[in-house]
Amino acid sequence: MQALTLTEENYLKSIYTLQHRNATGEVSVNEIAERMQTKPATVTDMLRKLSEKELIHYEKYKKIQLSESGIAQALQILRKHRLWETFLHDKLQFSWDEVHEVAEQLEHIHSKKLIESLDAFLGFPKYDPHGDPIPNAKGEMPVSRAVTLLNVEHDINCQIVAVKDSSTAFLQQLERFGLQIGVTLQVKEQMAYDNSILVQTKSDPFFLSEKTADNILVIPVAEL
Repeated sequence: MQALTLTEENYLKSIYTLQHRNATGEVSVNEIAERMQTKPATVTDMLRKLSEKELIHYEKYKKIQLSESGIAQALQILRKHRLWETFLHDKLQFSWDEVHEVAEQLEHIHSKKLIESLDAFLGFPKYDPHGDPIPNAKGEMPVSRAVTLLNVEHDINCQIVAVKDSSTAFLQQLERFGLQIGVTLQVKEQMAYDNSILVQTKSDPFFLSEKTADNILVIPVAEL
């Protein structure tokens, strides 16, 4: 794989993430600018560079997609990021809201031997502390059957297996509710007015906003 700058790697990872959140599998300049917290003009300049390296399919004023080689590069960056998150959480006892920022720095280490050794040391994990799948050395991603908390039937035991938002603010908010990976809960009711939901864990029932519920991924316990 061709050598990339730190910024180029960050763009590939962001485009990959956005692509997989969009039903069309395509992303816009404005979406990338918002995620990268920069100006559209800056994004356009970077897209030209990535296009020259044949890492994206890009035409001015049209949507963007990663090329095959771009996807392969993005998956390897994600692999490193999620392995480092797992190491920080499982071996160094970082909390799940602390690992992302440090892993953002460590993911740019280019030693293949180090990453393969790290994977073996961790026991070849399939998911990181946020429940995100970890690509293997071939770039193959574990398949998840998880759905958002908004899309499960009421009164069925579900277990939290992942979160879509790994920001510090969101993870700290979940901790205040006693929600983390592995917690079992039920959706008891959904409010017609704002789509907030009433959930039941081992504690008293409480409400979650639509936005919060949509960022929690669960699997019915019977399927685990």
